[in-house]
Amino acid sequence: MSTTSAEVTQDIAEATLYERLGGRPGIEAVVEDIWNNHITNPLINKRYAASDPAEVKRLVTEMCCAGFGGPESYTGKDMITAHTGMNINDTEFVAVCDDVLKALDKHNVGKRERDEILCILYSLKPEVVYL
Repeated sequence: MSTTSAEVTQDIAEATLYERLGGRPGIEAVVEDIWNNHITNPLINKRYAASDPAEVKRLVTEMCCAGFGGPESYTGKDMITAHTGMNINDTEFVAVCDDVLKALDKHNVGKRERDEILCILYSLKPEVVYL
């Protein structure tokens, strides 16, 4: 039995963001590059200076996997609890978003997925900025 192009298009349209990014391995690869972008970005790298890289990457991977429709559970703090007292400003928030987009570009992530991820990031802004 052969698959038609319409069936393939429908399968792609119904796939979760998690699946379209390559599941956990694809998301882990993007998260690694996001981390590398953050620690080399002079606008935000000081925020990560005392962080445990493995722990940050584990939590970001979990959050992305769970939030993008994967089977994983997120075990970290909610965004408000995690960011209260950090007083993150708009410039820093945009720098984080730019680092994420740069990592997505490196992995040739499509426009649809990039737009979805950017919407997710901006939906979290009130839970991250100026707390």
